[in-house]
Amino acid sequence: MKKHNYSAGPCILPQEVFQQSAQAILDFNHSGLSLLEISHRSKDFVAVMDEARALVLELLGLEGKGYQALFLAGGASLEFLMVPYNLMKIDGKAAYLDTGTWANSAIKEAKHFGETVVVGSSKSENYNHIPKDYTIPSDASYFHCTSNNTIFGTQMQSFPKTNVPLVCDMSSDIFSRVIDFSQFDLIYAGAQKNMGPAGTTLVVVKEEILGKTGRSIPSMLDYQQHVAKESMYNTPPVFPIYASLLTLQWLKKLGGIAAIEKINQAKAALLYAEIDRNPLFKGTAAIDDRSHMNATFLLVNEAHQETFDALWKAAGISGLAGHRSVGGYRASMYNALPLESVEVLVAVMQDLENKI
Repeated sequence: MKKHNYSAGPCILPQEVFQQSAQAILDFNHSGLSLLEISHRSKDFVAVMDEARALVLELLGLEGKGYQALFLAGGASLEFLMVPYNLMKIDGKAAYLDTGTWANSAIKEAKHFGETVVVGSSKSENYNHIPKDYTIPSDASYFHCTSNNTIFGTQMQSFPKTNVPLVCDMSSDIFSRVIDFSQFDLIYAGAQKNMGPAGTTLVVVKEEILGKTGRSIPSMLDYQQHVAKESMYNTPPVFPIYASLLTLQWLKKLGGIAAIEKINQAKAALLYAEIDRNPLFKGTAAIDDRSHMNATFLLVNEAHQETFDALWKAAGISGLAGHRSVGGYRASMYNALPLESVEVLVAVMQDLENKI
């Protein structure tokens, strides 16, 4: 039976990426060696790193605009630390928008480095919306936001105009929609949503914002060190970077971000229409802030849970259970999830309605 993978991450990737990655593990570039055993300094892997970094900038429209793409380790959670280490001035302050669990975690790390101003928060309402009316201090070293909140199913539909450097955690929606990426000074994203398997983290940084904090930064945590070494300061996570390159190549072949955005919009529109139409279900996120990546919804009557769970599992659906912070269900519709999978889920929701 075909599986319909709604896992929130690590999550679905293109089938051709699995096939190419599997082949590379057995024999990489007809070398007779596995990708898992070659030197990261070898000609073959240096070519992978160079192409992956260049393709990131190409797809984001940031070529020749003063940005560097890095593939690091430690997940987005390490970036919660590295961002203030590299950007918050000594005796300075940083501004943060609190829109979910991961934004809140980033705020906690920033507090180790200086004054951390939370300009807006939806925590008191269980993060069911994106705060709109907030002011960013003009003397902040940077403003940090999270573009998509995986757990709570909310997504920023626009970003503030500000004169301070704009930093964004795009872990769960990078490469999924057309944005003017040049408005951001630093973007970071764990690979395991739209880009590749867990194990590497993408950082895209405008070089001119670095080296201005006045503090000494340990080498492994210094973006400038990683830029200078072309993302090879230490042994990089070879396999996740290669799989990420394959995914980026797949996206480019598809037509880039503009092409995948249309597909993602169609998937989200289909599912949200059913959530709103079907009297057995209700969404949890404010309509204006609904995520195209993670749709969160509940059963109106929990007495139907056993029946619904049996139906979607029988249909080959996997990973639909909601996060414990919200409950209910979460359909993660990342780039590689086909429209067919959403059609199957909608049919199951309609089947439940017919049975009740």
